[in-house]
Amino acid sequence: MAVITYKDDDKQRVDIFLANKKPALSRSHIASQISAGAIKVNGQVVKVSHRLHQGDKISFTQMSLSVPLPEIINLPIIFEDDFCVVINKPSGVITHAKGMSSNEGSVASFIAPMVKSKLITNRSGIVHRLDRGTSGVIITAKTDEATKYLQRQFAKRQTLKVYLAIVSGHLDHSQATINMPIERNPNHPSTFRTGVNGKPALTEYEVIQTSASHSLLKLIPKTGRTHQLRVHLKALGHPIVGDTFYGGETAERLMLHAYSLEVILPNIGRKQFYAPIPEIFKSYFKKLPKKL
Repeated sequence: MAVITYKDDDKQRVDIFLANKKPALSRSHIASQISAGAIKVNGQVVKVSHRLHQGDKISFTQMSLSVPLPEIINLPIIFEDDFCVVINKPSGVITHAKGMSSNEGSVASFIAPMVKSKLITNRSGIVHRLDRGTSGVIITAKTDEATKYLQRQFAKRQTLKVYLAIVSGHLDHSQATINMPIERNPNHPSTFRTGVNGKPALTEYEVIQTSASHSLLKLIPKTGRTHQLRVHLKALGHPIVGDTFYGGETAERLMLHAYSLEVILPNIGRKQFYAPIPEIFKSYFKKLPKKL
């Protein structure tokens, strides 16, 4: 059992005090340990909002305030050199954990042993992200220099990303550009919507194939807003299949796939990477193109 003595007199909340003492841990992890009684003040179980007084003794086991090791996962590598690793991310895998106290396996935890960085965090080597439900090509960096080099390209929109999506119904036009600003939804802060007060957002789409009830789209985002493709297609009245977050029909997974990524690598120049169309996409169409 370890003990920390509170020496200040400003009556700080116990969760905030411990979060400052243990910056590698998230407040939510510390709060869960306090609520479970694994962290006590003067030997007593307290609420997360408990305010400390000078001389209070905060006791805990080393386990309760340790950073859990992430679960071991293996991800398919498309390309690897001394500077980067390109991965075909499966649907359901997160790009990185929200805090270092999470032990869920992620793209970041998978590449962690390969990263040579001066400051290791739960996002080391991550230069862009894919939503949990989205599968496909994601590039990561092995060094701090490569991280900055690649991040600049995404920030300046010098990369070319192509996605495939299965949506409900048939669109009015076989090819068009969606030009709708995107803003956070004040009624549901974890979601976004199109709105005049939002940030500019452009998505090019092309209908690749249709069935009686669905369409396969090729999507090229020209901007990089959060949930951009999902929000734009919902706004058109054709949400992505499996995207129940934005009104899509129920499916085994989100039918959104990062099909290709064109980027400039530090040592060999511009290169394009592909992730094959997922097998599950074939259940919606009799025959899919092998390559776009």
